[in-house]
Amino acid sequence: MMLRIKRVPTVVSNYQKDEGEDAARRGGGCGRNCLQKCCIPGAKLPLYTFKRAEEIPGDKCVLEHDDNQAPVAFLDSLLLGQWEDRMQRGLFRYDVTACETKVIPGRCGFMAQLNEGRHLKKRPTEFRVDKVLQPFDGNKFNFTKVGQEEVLFQFDASEDGEVHFFPDAPEVVAVGWSTEALSFDCLQVSPIEYGHVLLIPRILECLPQRIDRESFLLALYMAIEAGNPYFRLGYNSLGAFATINHLHFQAYYLAVPFPIEKAPTRKVTTLGDGVKISELFDYPVRGLVFEGGNTLQDLSNAVSDACIFLQDNNIPHNVLIADCGKRIFLLPQCYAEKQALGEVSSELLDTQVNPAVWEISGHMVLKRKKDYEEASEENAWRLLAEVSLSEERFEEVKALIFEACSYTLSEKEDEHLTQGAGDDKPPLEGTGSINKGRNCNMVSGTQECLVLQ
Repeated sequence: MMLRIKRVPTVVSNYQKDEGEDAARRGGGCGRNCLQKCCIPGAKLPLYTFKRAEEIPGDKCVLEHDDNQAPVAFLDSLLLGQWEDRMQRGLFRYDVTACETKVIPGRCGFMAQLNEGRHLKKRPTEFRVDKVLQPFDGNKFNFTKVGQEEVLFQFDASEDGEVHFFPDAPEVVAVGWSTEALSFDCLQVSPIEYGHVLLIPRILECLPQRIDRESFLLALYMAIEAGNPYFRLGYNSLGAFATINHLHFQAYYLAVPFPIEKAPTRKVTTLGDGVKISELFDYPVRGLVFEGGNTLQDLSNAVSDACIFLQDNNIPHNVLIADCGKRIFLLPQCYAEKQALGEVSSELLDTQVNPAVWEISGHMVLKRKKDYEEASEENAWRLLAEVSLSEERFEEVKALIFEACSYTLSEKEDEHLTQGAGDDKPPLEGTGSINKGRNCNMVSGTQECLVLQ
């Protein structure tokens, strides 16, 4: 039976509010002014609609609009402006801008931040860490329980091919969506860095933390709309230090290159649709880098299908969307597994660092002043090396990803031949094809080809 999903908007949210505080909120519905069906109907929340793109953005790193001017500066005015407004209103658990930060001396340029309060104030993990796919549980914390004051704006594709911003869009009335179609940008109340937000696709569908084609493409569009290489999006699967089993991406602004972005890469292969896949070289965590493609959707599908394979095979992983959506890092990991098996040294465990996407990318969030003061490239490398799959296991996973891609070469061609001539503006890719493969004819790369970043 084919799994089908309805098209719904996405939300960015601050997801760490205590449920005890929810009861104090005033509003309609249940009285908590939450994001569930009881309170959403009739709510007026800002709405930003983006223009779909066929091509991957060029060197300017941002989509050009027909009138050469967007209705609102997406990153500076909308996202960061709204984030600062919530900071002034005291919605964060602590002032992240007061946290000490430094670049660790060394050739990699790892960054260290001292954030002593974050691990004490974050909501504890409420699910198993040895299973990547777990069903959504509405009795546990999820993003529908946060207050509407934590929503920065709704984010979705435009219906008329133009960019729009509605400061107070009446839900349903303004855009003709069902209530289940809402997607939001919300605050991260326990932020790691300036502008730390959450993108929550199709919030009322209550999707578990697992990637699908439609949601991943939405995350790419957010990176493109931001139009700034210092604004990245990240994803953590269950088992790779996601803490909430409700589909979400994280994002924040940091005006320095991440070490992983500067790491050299070695080309592995080029898929039939032009997507080039490389692997990291001379970096402590083994991973793949996706870029190029004939269309933006080709690039998005390549990464999301690889993630679907990892999910289905219970392989924890992290994803970093960099360079305004032009480069995507896919990083299988095994740190939680090693922890469970007692294979991580007590010295590393004592740091209480959970190496998720930001740490793997080179931004080390440290919880003890001792670790911050003694931070070194050697210490950071030693921690991240424990995250990585072994060379043998990584080669196996890499080969299986390529093999999974090649299974359905003819499926995409058949769909193209049978697609009606009137289907000139399809919805975001993913509807009805969440577990489908893709055209993955591969052109072998040369192992000698090094790209130094």
